[in-house]
Amino acid sequence: MNKRWRKVAVCVLAFSLMGGSVLFADSVYQKVRVWSNGKELSDGGYFIDGKTYIPAREIDGLVIWSDSGKVKILKPNVHISLFKGDTIFGNVNVGKLKFKALCQVDSLTDDIAGVKISITDPSGNVKDLDSRDLDGAQKDNFWFSTKEITYDFKEKGKYQVGFYMKATRNGDYALVSEKVITALD
Repeated sequence: MNKRWRKVAVCVLAFSLMGGSVLFADSVYQKVRVWSNGKELSDGGYFIDGKTYIPAREIDGLVIWSDSGKVKILKPNVHISLFKGDTIFGNVNVGKLKFKALCQVDSLTDDIAGVKISITDPSGNVKDLDSRDLDGAQKDNFWFSTKEITYDFKEKGKYQVGFYMKATRNGDYALVSEKVITALD
C-alpha cells in the first residue's frame, strides 16, 4: 500500500507542476482582438510584456520577406481620387456609372512590380477594375490612372475601392489603401 500512495503522490505532484506551468505560460502572453480602420484583424494579436504584437500579414501594406530573416513593410501614402467626367465624387446613386480612378503614390521606399485597383460591394463580392505591371522603376512617387470603368452599383451601401501593390512580377497583391464610396437610393 505504501508504494501505491507514493505513485499517487508523484502523479499528483507531476500534474500540479504541469498545471502550474500551463497557467504560468498563459499569464505570460494574452491573445487580444485588434481592429484596423474599423475592421477586426482575423488573426488578432498578442499582448506580451506590455506590448501588442500582430502578424505582419495583417497590416494593410506590402510585406516583403527576405531569406536572411528580415521583414520589410511598405506602406506608402496613396491618395485615391474618383472622377465622373471632370467631377470628383464619393457618393453615387444605385445604378451604372462610368468613372476613372486617379491614384497618387508617394513615400514609396522600394521598387514594386505592379499595381491594381479593385472594388468590393456591400455583400463582399470583389471585382478587379484595372491593373498594370510596372518596370520596377516606380520608386518614391508616381501616378496611376485607370482606364474608364463602367461599374454597376447594384445595391445601396458602402463599396470599398482598394489600391494594391505587388513586390515581384509573380508575387501576390497586397492592399495598401482604400477609399469608400456610398451608394444611395
